[in-house]
Amino acid sequence: MTVLGFLSRRLSAAVLILLILSLVIFLLQHVSPGDPARAYVGANASPETVAAQRQALGLDDPLPTQFFRFLGGLFTGDLGRSLRTRQPVTADLATYLPATVELVVTAFLLALVLAALYALSGALRWRGGSVGRGVLLLLATAPPFLLALVGIIVFFGQLGWLPNRGVGDFQDPGPFGMQALDTLLHGQTDAYLDALRHLVLPATVLAIAPAVAIGRVLRSSLQSVLDVDYVRTARAKGLRESRVVLTHVLRNAIGPALSMGGLQLGVMFAGVVVVEQVFSWPGIGNYLAASIPVADFPAIAGVTLVLGAIYVLSNVAVDLLQAVADPRIAAE
Repeated sequence: MTVLGFLSRRLSAAVLILLILSLVIFLLQHVSPGDPARAYVGANASPETVAAQRQALGLDDPLPTQFFRFLGGLFTGDLGRSLRTRQPVTADLATYLPATVELVVTAFLLALVLAALYALSGALRWRGGSVGRGVLLLLATAPPFLLALVGIIVFFGQLGWLPNRGVGDFQDPGPFGMQALDTLLHGQTDAYLDALRHLVLPATVLAIAPAVAIGRVLRSSLQSVLDVDYVRTARAKGLRESRVVLTHVLRNAIGPALSMGGLQLGVMFAGVVVVEQVFSWPGIGNYLAASIPVADFPAIAGVTLVLGAIYVLSNVAVDLLQAVADPRIAAE
């Protein structure tokens, strides 16, 4: 099977998974105790007003009709209207999602760097590497909210090095809605550095556990590949250890780490809700947290679908990278 056929098979499976997720979310809406019509018109509305709103929202239609209307809205980008903000959910997501993407991408890149250091220091037995790995393992055992609170107390309260919340004072959202990227594009050095300072604590908290998970898998893969015959032959030719690892070992050991990386990226998008709450980060985590208490189901469903789509597509991308790194995978 070619890489193109492998990709089409993975995309077909991804579409099926997203359809099943849509069905589950739709059914959860109808078994939940909240009344969307009552939430939309307010608790003090008369029964007649609630009934009229139910009819306007199509809640009295047969269940299959409602599902296909819900599904049709997904294909056209219509996720409904938020009962809390009274705005289309897609508009709300366009406002809040860029900040979340900025935070998660920064945290993921940081996690990859930490994972590489964790794996290489263990596989190549760097001096002092065990201390760094021990610190990372210890930090990874703590829940993210506790790490966030300790980080705020130490680096904001005691040392005063880093801010404790928000994204900075940059007012113009720019073309991407991401403070660090937009300030860089605007050439505003002070605002860019301020954006990075606001990113350090939440990104680090979000990155530590995935870094350990990816690093442990990569370290195990590196250690197994370092013992094979062709690596010993490369060493016998007099090649430096760093060149042996980068040229002969890493590509053959990267597959399991890629799988773990895709899994951890999805976990980071799910775990960002807690981190955004602690640091008052204006992303979809805060949007979701504000929507749950008022039973704003369109907003909850929209965020869930977006996170589910990101998780599924990130794993498709990882599968494709694995197939490129090892063509035998695409042939299976």
